[in-house]
Amino acid sequence: MNKVKEYRQIAQLTQMELATRVGIARQTVNLIENDKYNPSLSLCIALAKILHTDLNTLFWEEEQ
Repeated sequence: MNKVKEYRQIAQLTQMELATRVGIARQTVNLIENDKYNPSLSLCIALAKILHTDLNTLFWEEEQ
């Protein structure tokens, strides 16, 4: 599971605000947060930059 929702909330952004900043639909943010959509690498990078983190932190799945 990715940490997009967690970092979005830390940044105090709504799904709509985040979507607007990266140029996607709010529904796409929702799908990403719920692991129902695999974003492109360029979208992942844009999300990480806006959420002030890196790709590994945002998307890497830790082994349990």
